[in-house]
Amino acid sequence: MKIWFNKINESRRSIFEVDDKDEQGDLLEIAVTIGRDPANMLVLESPLVSRRHAVVRRSGNNFELQNVGLNICMVGESEIGVGETVTFDGGMPVRIWPFTLSFELEAVPQVSREEFDNHVRKVLANLEQRIHKLLLERLDLVGMESSRTPDQKSILLLENNIEDCCREMQVFSPANEELLNNVVGLVLRDLLTNQIILEGGQDGTKLAPLTCNEFDIPATLIPERETELQNLMRMLKEKLELDVPTDTSEKIRIVDQKAQSVFPLFQRFLHAELRKYIILRALKKDLKDTVFGFGPLQDLLRVPSITEIMVVASDQIYVETDGVIERSGRRFISDQVTESVIERIVAQVGRRIDKSQPLVDARLPDGSRVNAIIPPLSVSGPCLTIRRFPVQRLTIEDLINRRSLTSSAAAFLRAAVGNKRNILVSGGTGSGKTTMLNAMSSFIPEKERIVTVEDTAELKMHQEHVVTLETRPANVEGQGAYTARDLVKNALRMRPDRLIVGECRGGEALDMLQAMNTGHDGSMTTVHANSATEVIERLELLVLMAVDLPVTAIHRQIASALDLIVQLSRLPDGRRMVTQIAEVERMDEETGDLIVNDIFNARDGISLQPTGYLPTFVDQLVDKNLLDLRFLYSEERLEPPARGNPDRLKRIPSNRVDFSTIQKLIPGQNES
Repeated sequence: MKIWFNKINESRRSIFEVDDKDEQGDLLEIAVTIGRDPANMLVLESPLVSRRHAVVRRSGNNFELQNVGLNICMVGESEIGVGETVTFDGGMPVRIWPFTLSFELEAVPQVSREEFDNHVRKVLANLEQRIHKLLLERLDLVGMESSRTPDQKSILLLENNIEDCCREMQVFSPANEELLNNVVGLVLRDLLTNQIILEGGQDGTKLAPLTCNEFDIPATLIPERETELQNLMRMLKEKLELDVPTDTSEKIRIVDQKAQSVFPLFQRFLHAELRKYIILRALKKDLKDTVFGFGPLQDLLRVPSITEIMVVASDQIYVETDGVIERSGRRFISDQVTESVIERIVAQVGRRIDKSQPLVDARLPDGSRVNAIIPPLSVSGPCLTIRRFPVQRLTIEDLINRRSLTSSAAAFLRAAVGNKRNILVSGGTGSGKTTMLNAMSSFIPEKERIVTVEDTAELKMHQEHVVTLETRPANVEGQGAYTARDLVKNALRMRPDRLIVGECRGGEALDMLQAMNTGHDGSMTTVHANSATEVIERLELLVLMAVDLPVTAIHRQIASALDLIVQLSRLPDGRRMVTQIAEVERMDEETGDLIVNDIFNARDGISLQPTGYLPTFVDQLVDKNLLDLRFLYSEERLEPPARGNPDRLKRIPSNRVDFSTIQKLIPGQNES
């Protein structure tokens, strides 16, 4: 029996073997003890492992694990509590934090695609790190980095020196042949992914260059080898049947899942010179990205399915795809290179980051939001978080197709925006607030003047008449800062028809409420909150950050200013969804509390459904032909628990009405 084990953040595995058969080949009953105490057969050195954590026995062609420690074990996706026993097969991973173990009888354990990719990427990154170290001794890389637009001579000098370094290090010696084949497979897959993205233009939209060398190819090209490479890429595309799907993201998923399995079929076309050329081509691109671009982030920023990029440390880069966070396998060469890339990003928007100002918010040319923090505030090294937004703006129809919103709720929001109702979008981090605000802005008429206020410009309005304002931090002397509150006050002097604040985080909430109360109807903003009712508490706190007012006075301001709250949530499967649309009806004069009624909510946790409550301004929506209530409330769902007075809609004692009430509100219906 063999046990392969490694720490979760390490790609190199260790092996523990035990002979569980006698001389005749009969199975022996051997119990393998696992723990941190040296008396165990398999010692896992970590304070997180119990002294005697688990006992594993062979059970026929399977294994039996008993948890005898103080902490849980994970077998596959199942938790094994203290004292519990489970039977599993050898292909199932066992996790005793922070170790992962694989058990096998005879065959070598199967390595997952992610583990294989991470290992090969680590090998390639180590090679690039060694080459980069030699380049620092040979060339003035700092001077090259400071050049915003590198000339062809500098690029050619850099590429020739990379070739010289590889020659000195004997990278392409016969002893490295097997490893080089694995590296070529990964490089070809990355190259194929980049081709798909550039050809698809992220589903039809034009790609904006991120850096000066965004679409550069090596200056030291060999036409004969390029022809061979393109032929090989074409054969790979045909084998993977990439012409069938039309969606760019779907093509990339096919490449990720199947390219590794089909690559061995094409190895006969990889002679030594072509293999060397492909690897050199990749090394030159990666090192040029490091010197002139965004390093290992350059390719990740082009994958449309990636919504978040998180640099935890120089050798730990995570990405979020379809709501799931996983390790990318890519890494920076060093902390110094990471800081250099961060400085390059923030310099593009006129900001700086150094030890005197170790954190900054910025954006990329494609609109992605960037937050960076470096030592001394970040103990583990420079950290970077990039929130990516689709190049192609999502519309309400897209949100409906993605099951983030229902068509009836979308029709109601369209009518509310057209009727110039003040709307607040709330939700947690990454729940889709900005995307929702962008989508709702498409309902604003073209003739209206829009002024937006943001810390980092992210909103992409669909109209032409838009004035975008962005906050500015203080300079080195601590002067020249302009906060969101300053910009909101200034925006009110710019004759806006609609004022849109990207997010209320502080005292600007008071100015926003005052703007909504002083003739700027149809304004919108976002806040962080977990539910529509918590929005009120959040606004109370934000207003109190600006001025000391009684809570009752704040509630009166909110009740008169705010009409609707749109609540978004991020579900466990990663999907973003509107879970509440509520009206801020009025303030209860006796209790001083605000009355918030749900118009839609996701009671079943699956889809947004109408509650039967009609907002107090619904008659205006119907009178202006902004809303057809037959579309908003399907007849089969209208089984109201209470009946109201159809003749006095705005004073309905109950918050629900029956179908006859709705029929009387629809123009042209018989009121008898």
